[in-house]
Amino acid sequence: NCFGPGAANELRGRMTDTSEPSMGDKIVSETNQPAGDTTGDVALPVIDHWLGDTRWPGTGERCGDVFDPARGVVAARVRLASAADVDTAVASARRAHGAWSRTSLSKRSTVLFAFREALKRRADDLAMVISDQHGKVRSDAAGELQRGIEVVEFACGIPSMLAGAHTEGASTDIDVTTIRQSVGVTVGITPFNFPAMVPLWMCPVAIACGNAFILKPSERDPGASMILAECWAEAGLPEGVFTVLHGAADVVNALLHHPGVDAVSFVGSTPIARHVYETASVTGMRVQALGGAKNHMIVLPDADMDAAADAAVNAGYGSAGERCMAISVVVAVDPVGDDLVEAIAERTRGIVIGPGSDEASEMGPLVTAMHRDRVRGYIDAAEADGATLVVDGRSCEVSGSPDGYWLGPTLIDDVAAHMSVYTDEVFGPVLCIVRAPSYEAAIELVNTNRYGNGVAIFTRDGGAARRFTAEVEAGMVGVNVAIPVPVAYHSFGGWGESLFGDTHIYGPEGVAFYTRNKVVTTRWADPSTRGTDLGFPTNS
Repeated sequence: NCFGPGAANELRGRMTDTSEPSMGDKIVSETNQPAGDTTGDVALPVIDHWLGDTRWPGTGERCGDVFDPARGVVAARVRLASAADVDTAVASARRAHGAWSRTSLSKRSTVLFAFREALKRRADDLAMVISDQHGKVRSDAAGELQRGIEVVEFACGIPSMLAGAHTEGASTDIDVTTIRQSVGVTVGITPFNFPAMVPLWMCPVAIACGNAFILKPSERDPGASMILAECWAEAGLPEGVFTVLHGAADVVNALLHHPGVDAVSFVGSTPIARHVYETASVTGMRVQALGGAKNHMIVLPDADMDAAADAAVNAGYGSAGERCMAISVVVAVDPVGDDLVEAIAERTRGIVIGPGSDEASEMGPLVTAMHRDRVRGYIDAAEADGATLVVDGRSCEVSGSPDGYWLGPTLIDDVAAHMSVYTDEVFGPVLCIVRAPSYEAAIELVNTNRYGNGVAIFTRDGGAARRFTAEVEAGMVGVNVAIPVPVAYHSFGGWGESLFGDTHIYGPEGVAFYTRNKVVTTRWADPSTRGTDLGFPTNS
């Protein structure tokens, strides 16, 4: 308990942007040292790529550091792919796609069911590696995996979702059939904050639809992706249908420009999402690029204050605020502000900070020292701008882990719309309070924000809630639900600068993204009706 007793790189060039988080950006310390380098007298484990049905070292000579955020040390090294490795991976996926796309829906569904069971068997391993490399507590890592498995369960029902449409007798002796077929080779570029869940938003649906899938995970915590690959192999997925390729900006750009790639899905910061969309769409790829967020939670005077305070703390500080759906701004509508701030502050001061391996921990460290210092800079700036630090987490220390990337939960009141802590996606355990004189002022604040990912309202008034859901400009809306992440059979995605592309991720829109329509018009005419007619075909 820190309060009681007891930068990101963009994919263009160096890709530096100090105003955005580094969710999907280049995220490792690159070196030219060989894999298997040692720290002290201990050889570091090396994380390979996955090609075919096995681990693969590739030809790249560079490696990156993978940190243990709770200890503040390098715990492993990850191989970074070369340009030749990208070509090899795409060629392998293209070869695999042909046979897999012709595999029966019942067989694909059988593989998906087996994959689900493999994930459940490896749940403890996945939670441990997520916690060790990202820093989130084990229970949070287990919850992340469970939400990913729900998408796998949705994908198990692919036979019904790919049922086409048929019209008999559309014209004389003519039938018309619409079918959905796979896109081809699909790529997923995923962020550090959900190293299992976000890949599982993509690959089960893509693969169930008959595509081959190349995963380019974050290099900060690549271990989970390799367990996913092992689970796919255990489930009986044919070689080459699922590939894991580690790399930095050059690898991402190579995939975005590769003529063998047909579609790309991305989750990360807005500058990178825009770059992915602009780059890949020009080449003719399908693109869904989910960007940043600034999620607001409006609290009306009639709301249950205890429920609202609980929700704000849970949604603001869970996973150290490193969630794209985290609540980062609470809009307190007069006259509720003082009571709400007091209730949130009381709960914030009681949060237990510690390593994810400790069952008593409620919040772990941030993912890297650089990211911790970046988030701390926003707190410094807010204080300099005149905001009120109600709870200051900058002095957080954890006994036994002095070098961990710790930053305690921070509550800032009197935040104004011009402050950087409000305008930027902080992506850390920083909760801002903005005061609003009315509902109208509160919703105007939300709707003028450039992001439109998620938003929530807390109220007992059904009429106000109904009006809010109709008027608010965001892709995901919660009524007395602070984190309105849709269940797997709906779709996840925002509006504004939170999404580049036409479709949301997973659910029905995921199926639409990973397939394309083909319309077949068929005639089996009687020979006696044959003849030459140069007129335009009409239905009769």
